[in-house]
Amino acid sequence: MKSQNPPPTLEDVARRAGVSTATVSRCMNLSTSVREETRRRVARVVDELGYTPHFGGRALASNRTNTIGAIIPTMENAIFARGLQALQEALAEAGVMLLVASSGYDPERELEQVRALLGRGVDGIMLIGEARPQATYDLLQSRGIPFVLAWNYRADSPHICVGFDNRASMRMLADHVIAVGHRRIAMIAGITDWNDRAVDRRDGVIDAMQAAGLPLAPDMIAEADYSPDGGATAFATLIARDPNLTAIICGNDVLAAGAQRQARQLGFATPGDVSITGFDDIELASLVEPPLTTVHVPHRRMGQAVAEILLAMRDGETVGKSVKFEAEIAERGSLGPR
Repeated sequence: MKSQNPPPTLEDVARRAGVSTATVSRCMNLSTSVREETRRRVARVVDELGYTPHFGGRALASNRTNTIGAIIPTMENAIFARGLQALQEALAEAGVMLLVASSGYDPERELEQVRALLGRGVDGIMLIGEARPQATYDLLQSRGIPFVLAWNYRADSPHICVGFDNRASMRMLADHVIAVGHRRIAMIAGITDWNDRAVDRRDGVIDAMQAAGLPLAPDMIAEADYSPDGGATAFATLIARDPNLTAIICGNDVLAAGAQRQARQLGFATPGDVSITGFDDIELASLVEPPLTTVHVPHRRMGQAVAEILLAMRDGETVGKSVKFEAEIAERGSLGPR
């Protein structure tokens, strides 16, 4: 039998805890602006009363749910972890909760996840990259939901982007590989279907090699899923095609770590026999042996900027410009001269 007692309200919690209802809301939304002593007192009262926030009521009253959605391609490695952490921290300061989904690099699954987030009334959405079916953009625009594309920057994009130029950044690294003397170069790229970051990074290597008079043969580019095993398999394939390769440029650090492991198992020393480079500068890049020369990506700054823009758009402010960050080479031991 259902209890006839009315459920406790936000006002009940605030009254017993001796704080304002706004402070209770900040505690419930995990805002870091609340003192720890106050947070503990509110949490104790919430437990005593058995209070749960009336999500639907708050949404109807304010025409917002204080939630932001983020759909990333994968949670299987740390590529997006630092950026998501910064996004979550910045949103929490504003009393906003972050909901995260992973699409597995599948545009149809991403579209379903966008529909699910819209059904939950999110106030804005972060997506990764620009490559996806137009149907996803049509849905977002028809609902008038603010969205930001992160981890890539295109000057000609019709959408708000927060990221960096993947093509130029990878060309910068490839130019450096060539500058230290490498001529027999191959690439392990990510899967390029519906992945503009992987396409741009591949094209950045092609640009650098063409400019140096070293055209990259199609069979010297191996695509692989973003996993150590994918990098290992691609390394074995490339080195079998050309055992005299001196450098392999990888589309991210996870692929590079797998390539390094496979090189060691096949008896190749890095960088003595073959240099291997990564991209992203996730924590793994400095932990493998030798540590990876890679491209440092400003993950946290991107996450913070996404939060600022989505909150501004949610509040009705006009955000007219994308935000471009610069990447830089992190020089470590996996790249040697030739």
